Amino acid sequence: MIRLGLLIPSSNTTMEPEFYRMLPKEFTVHAARLKLKSVTVKGLAEMERKIEEEASKLADTDVSVIGYGCTSGSLFKGLGHDLEIEQRIEKVSGKPAVAAAGAVIKALKSLKIKKIAVATPYIDEINRLERQFLALNGFEIIDFKGLGLSSNLQIGRVNRKTLLKLVLNLNYKEADGIFISCTNLPTIDVIEELEAKTKKPVISSNTATLWAMLKKIGVSIRIRGYGTLLRRM
Repeated sequence: MIRLGLLIPSSNTTMEPEFYRMLPKEFTVHAARLKLKSVTVKGLAEMERKIEEEASKLADTDVSVIGYGCTSGSLFKGLGHDLEIEQRIEKVSGKPAVAAAGAVIKALKSLKIKKIAVATPYIDEINRLERQFLALNGFEIIDFKGLGLSSNLQIGRVNRKTLLKLVLNLNYKEADGIFISCTNLPTIDVIEELEAKTKKPVISSNTATLWAMLKKIGVSIRIRGYGTLLRRM
């Protein structure tokens, strides 16, 4: 049995169920929660204050790795924010850590994606910071569209039709791949369909974070049904 740990926003309703669906039965997922209702800079900054406290509790379950399951929350302070969060978690927990934003960077690079089209559920305040973070990490952004949502519960309720429309309306023709941001945005039911329609690799925050967590602990399994990234583990 391999235990994976997640530090997620208190209002996240998507990441745990998606991880369980993607993982084989020999894995279990254990989550601690950080208070967050609105995905704003203020809300993310307040949430981050409790990282050490909750990571320390999560380590008591003897998980093999801890994922910081918030994309915007691990990039809003700019370049290197993801690494800082990983170091904070590792210091207090004694466990290897992966921050969602850093996982996305590694996943895109592993697929040799340099030009990206990005879809998010976020408001403009967060979109600006995410665009900047991706650019500073060396990516050329071909297009970037958001849904304008700040309520994390609303983000978790975005339906399949809305997500498909958002992604397919991106100008993705010149992109090497497509990134769908946010660990609370339900994505895994549409990734294969989007890859078939766009002829591009599509990664989400959750597929990237899972991929990076397994890589971090040296677990190599191919997971089918959720996009190119996980099939190529």
